[in-house]
Amino acid sequence: MRWFANVREVGGGDATVVLAHGYGSNQALWDKLVPALSRRNRVILFDWDFTGGGGGGGGGAEHQEAEEGRYTFGRFADDLIALLDDKGVRGAVLVGHSMSAMAACIASVRRPDLVTHLVLLCASPRYINSPEEGYVGGFERASIDGMLDSMSSDFGGWVKGFVPNAVGDAASVPPVEASFLAMHPGVALEVARMIFLGDQRGVLGAVTAPCTIVQVAGDFAAPPIVAEYMRRRMTGAAAADVVVIDSVGHFPQLVAPQQVLDVLEGVMLRHGGGGGEGERGAVEEQEADGGIDIAA
Repeated sequence: MRWFANVREVGGGDATVVLAHGYGSNQALWDKLVPALSRRNRVILFDWDFTGGGGGGGGGAEHQEAEEGRYTFGRFADDLIALLDDKGVRGAVLVGHSMSAMAACIASVRRPDLVTHLVLLCASPRYINSPEEGYVGGFERASIDGMLDSMSSDFGGWVKGFVPNAVGDAASVPPVEASFLAMHPGVALEVARMIFLGDQRGVLGAVTAPCTIVQVAGDFAAPPIVAEYMRRRMTGAAAADVVVIDSVGHFPQLVAPQQVLDVLEGVMLRHGGGGGEGERGAVEEQEADGGIDIAA
């Protein structure tokens, strides 16, 4: 059974970029970036099954109750592998946002032939602090447990409180909030347990693909200190660079799309794809035409 749906291809070119969205969103998260990226590259997008967008959608009747242990980072990694195999992709630039970043790392270790570069956007291998190891993930275990309890008792209320902090930009809150609310509460809780209680630090040293780790200066969920930890631990990677975007929130594709696009186009140029020449301002022009609704 596939755990992704609504696969879409746009653009064309010798280079392929795969955009894997994070928790609480869907492929429309990338819409501010796609027009510029697809002018010279083949771009592949899809929806994970926990979204409420149909196909594999987490809001469907078949997902009324989430089976404990059903969601794992390894399973998401295997789905990325299956998707690239299905599309005949080799040597893709694989962009993973939030939880998808760690799934992308695992996929690159299991099948290095599929990935030529990893772009890890707002990534975190572990959200819970480990003082005995000197690790700062950003959260105490009690805070995570409290969050999961809130999700379990009042998912809608939790979304209303969590999303504004996660987004950091009032104008982008409504579409992100709608996207979160499209998830079935039971599915959303199970995926959140996987993410916030997980520990994927062990995979970092096994990554060999070159990586660009992109964090946001004002991201409360994955602070820049986590990016530096990842860079230090990626001792086997061909390269591991950290880029910190001067913005806020956990969704820079919406809040600071031009800065994210600049990073991605730089990566694509290095790997033979279309670059940023003449593309500067593409996002601003698109927003002037009406913008994007990620809940679409």
